[in-house]
Amino acid sequence: MPGHHIRTHDATATVTAERTSADRDTWVTTGRAARELCLKRSEFDLAVRLGRIRTARDDCGGGRRVARAEIERLRAGPGFPETLRRSVRAVGTTEGAALMEVPKTRFTRLARLGLLVPVSFRLNRYRAVVWLYPAEELGLFRADGRNAQLLTGRTPESLRSRLDAGLDLRPRNWRARHLGHLLRQADDPWARAGAVASLLDPLHASQVVEDLCDRSHLGRFREQPPAHGAPGSPAAHLARDLMTARDPDEIAWLQADLARLTQEARDHRPAPRPAPRRPGPAPRTPRAAEPARGKLRGLLGRWRR
Repeated sequence: MPGHHIRTHDATATVTAERTSADRDTWVTTGRAARELCLKRSEFDLAVRLGRIRTARDDCGGGRRVARAEIERLRAGPGFPETLRRSVRAVGTTEGAALMEVPKTRFTRLARLGLLVPVSFRLNRYRAVVWLYPAEELGLFRADGRNAQLLTGRTPESLRSRLDAGLDLRPRNWRARHLGHLLRQADDPWARAGAVASLLDPLHASQVVEDLCDRSHLGRFREQPPAHGAPGSPAAHLARDLMTARDPDEIAWLQADLARLTQEARDHRPAPRPAPRRPGPAPRTPRAAEPARGKLRGLLGRWRR
């Protein structure tokens, strides 16, 4: 009956509207979450990178989103919002050295040795890398009495020799921290494998993922480096270079992780494969060419004679 169909349609629309309203009350966009948490967008992004704020993938394809319960948890914290903002403050070398009350040269040496781990970087107008460090972590490093010798005394000879040889662990430590962020964001086995693959040169990734279909599917989950400059620009190339592992032991460690995670992803859901081709019709055997009609008459005439 027409009336029956109308009522069914109205009921379905009501249920859909209720679900949409409930979803809107449960989740908010990252932009709105930043405003409600009194954070600048850069501070919010850093909070997510440090694991201070948990986000989830929007199933409707709208990027990341934040649970309303997560916002309420953070807003209920002591000293909100100042405490939250302090926990996600990032500083460069000059400000970091001032916070730790050490010369900039000593601060740089500690960072190159891997004792201070950058959380992000930016490129200045000369395309030089400016590393940024969590101010809270720098304060904890200084407050730890075990580091007093490193802050005021002479750098041990074993460490100085490594610095003289060109050691600089800042890029590698940033990649390790960035990988942790990518893995926290990943909610699928293939996405976790793709996070590790993002830090490997495609050639190094292909050495452990030999199947072409697996490699193609994995490529969909490879993360791009943080945006710096237009795609294809020198700044973008530099960002890609910083995100790619270079040391042999780092490459080997990532390859081992990639092989394990790819196998777990295969077990969870095999990569899509092209449909097998259906056999086509058998080729038709061409008929033997018939002699032309005029030629046939000539042959018959000679045979009759």
